[in-house]
Amino acid sequence: MATKLQMEHWISASAEVLSSLGTERFPKALTDAMRVVVPFEFTVTFAYYRDSRPIDLYDDFPPKKRRVMVDDYQEGPYLLDPFYRHSAAPTSSRLVRLRELAPDRFYQAEYFRNYYVQTGLAEEIGFIVDVGSEVSVVISAMREHKAFSAREFREMQVIFPFVEAAARQHWSGLIEQFSERPTSATPRLPQLIDDAFQSFGRNLLTPREAEIVEYTLKGHSAEATGHALGIAPGTVRIHRRNIYGKLGVSSQGELFSQFMSSLEDL
Repeated sequence: MATKLQMEHWISASAEVLSSLGTERFPKALTDAMRVVVPFEFTVTFAYYRDSRPIDLYDDFPPKKRRVMVDDYQEGPYLLDPFYRHSAAPTSSRLVRLRELAPDRFYQAEYFRNYYVQTGLAEEIGFIVDVGSEVSVVISAMREHKAFSAREFREMQVIFPFVEAAARQHWSGLIEQFSERPTSATPRLPQLIDDAFQSFGRNLLTPREAEIVEYTLKGHSAEATGHALGIAPGTVRIHRRNIYGKLGVSSQGELFSQFMSSLEDL
C-alpha cells in the first residue's frame, strides 16, 4: 500500500502530466510520474503505424545506449522486436512484459544475442496504448540490474488506466506525423516483411526455407516453427541445415548478420 508521502508525490506528478498535455514537456512528465510508483533506469516511447518505420517520440538514454536502442533499432532490428510485432493494428491497450510477448526461444535467438543483449537490460515492460487511427504507442520501462517484481508489475497495472488516458489524449494526432513521411519510407507490413525475408537468400532458398529463416530469426524453436508450418520439428532442422549450406553460414549468428546486411538493400 502506498504511503502518505508516496501518494503526495503521485498526486503532484500526475498533476504535472495533466498540465503538460499538448506540450513538449508531456513525455518526460508522464514517465516521471510512472517512476514515482515504480523506479526504473531508462525509458523510450516509440510510435507504430501499421508497419512504417517506428518514430522515437521520447527517450532518456545516454548517447552510447541511444545509438543501440534508437538509431540502430530503427535501421532494421525493430522488424524482429516482439513489441513491434504485437503493436500493429488492430491491437489492444495493455501492460505487458517483453518475455510474455516473445517466442519460445527468443532469448536464444540471434536478435537477442546479437542485438538486444547490447542494451544491457535486465527487463523491459511496455505500456501499449492504442491512440487511434491505427497508431499505437509503446512506453517502455527498462531496468539494467534486476527484473520487476510481481508486486511492482501490479502497481504499474494500477496506474495503467491513467497512463493510457493521458497518452491517448496527448498523442491522438500522431497519424499526421506518419502521413508527412515520404511514401517510399513507409512500406506496408506485407511488403516490408516479404521484401526482407524473401530477398534474403534470393535465388538460393526455396519459399519454405525462407519461411523457416523468418521463424528462426524471430526466436521460434524447431517445435514451434513446425507447429506453425504444419511440418515435423525434424523436418525443420533438416531445412535449417540446408539453409546454412546454401548461404555458406555455420551458425545463427552468421545467419542473423547476413539478414541484417540484406536490409540495407531494401
